[in-house]
Amino acid sequence: MDFHYMPGSGGCRTILMLAKALGLELNKKLVNVKAGEQMKPEFLKLNPQHTIPTLVDNGFSIWESRAIAIYLVEKYGKDDSLYPKDPQKQAVVNQRLYFDLGSLAESFSKYYYPIFLTGKPGSDEDLKRIETTFGFLNTFLEGQDYVAGDHLTVADFAILSSVSTFDIVEFDITKYPNVDRWYQNAKKVTPGWDENWESLLEMKAKTRIPTNMDFYYYNAVAACRSVIMVAETLGVKLNKKEVNTLKGEQMNPDFIKINPQHLIPTIVDDGFVLWESRAIAAYLVEKYGKDDSLYPKDPQKQAVVNQRLYFDMGIYNAVAKYYFVAFSTGKYGSEEDYKGLENVVGFLNTFLEGHDYVAGDQLTIADMAILASVSNLVSLKFDLTKFPNVDKWFNHVKSVVPGFEENWEGAQLVAKNVASRLQ
Repeated sequence: MDFHYMPGSGGCRTILMLAKALGLELNKKLVNVKAGEQMKPEFLKLNPQHTIPTLVDNGFSIWESRAIAIYLVEKYGKDDSLYPKDPQKQAVVNQRLYFDLGSLAESFSKYYYPIFLTGKPGSDEDLKRIETTFGFLNTFLEGQDYVAGDHLTVADFAILSSVSTFDIVEFDITKYPNVDRWYQNAKKVTPGWDENWESLLEMKAKTRIPTNMDFYYYNAVAACRSVIMVAETLGVKLNKKEVNTLKGEQMNPDFIKINPQHLIPTIVDDGFVLWESRAIAAYLVEKYGKDDSLYPKDPQKQAVVNQRLYFDMGIYNAVAKYYFVAFSTGKYGSEEDYKGLENVVGFLNTFLEGHDYVAGDQLTIADMAILASVSNLVSLKFDLTKFPNVDKWFNHVKSVVPGFEENWEGAQLVAKNVASRLQ
């Protein structure tokens, strides 16, 4: 039995859970619809409508998840409990399946799909339609543990797939107590739930989060690059607006209206203005992070991250004192300034003794801030190998942090700009 699918698709996840309940082994065949694989001639022969999921059972081809679900139960079910033969019970299951298709799934697509095309959700009216739809489902579940009677049916599988999709985009299900109660129970009793949720998490991790966020930056500035790496890690889309500080563009009246301190990076997130890269990084994690791993909520873990972020400002000052002084003097700083820089890197080497990351046992925003700063040092030919822990950390994190390539381009621009100012 071949099953043509994509893990993130709600209909596909419905069938995967149902197959688990029936004890069926599906021969999964991934169809990348983003790459247009559903339009290949060999797939069109199976399904001229080129939709997923599509099931091919010993030469018999069928699509539309709810039709597939009914077929699987009727052919392979040990009894009719998942899709009753009693006309009235079956009618209620069918009604819920059509409700899932025409109301739940439809309302999701109307409100949420525009985000991935335009960066903005649907209209207030579209959101109200979702709320109305959940209100109906809440009514159906009054005094009920299952959506279509007194036991689990294919309708629960389909609606569980849809409701969990709303959950992953953080729609507040708790406003609908009957739905929430059913949902918490359904997660426990529905076979295949774990795979369903893992697929949603994977989909969310791969999906860039469109925002109405302007990002004022210049790639030669390490602080700007650290924010870019944080955004890349979170999957947040930035509307980049270059401000070339070497040309004094940060002093333009239009920019000063946004940030009177005329600093970059600066973000404007749907009207909310914030500057200072480390504050921006923490804000992005707290607003858009899927969890708190990049900026822990635990007071002690967060304190270490914060300490390293403040320490990064010391790295910047030491780099500026020795290298960036060339912008005003045409030459590097003194030997004493260089020793000061080595002392700072030495402290970082001590922090990293026995650690893969600068602030604990996992990647945090402190790694990205310090990675941007250390990238400047490497591009400026500072001998990092004298500091083996830092060297090891740098070579490790540059391979795991999203956005490192753009960061490295900026670091090389720093070296080029500094070299151009040397006498």
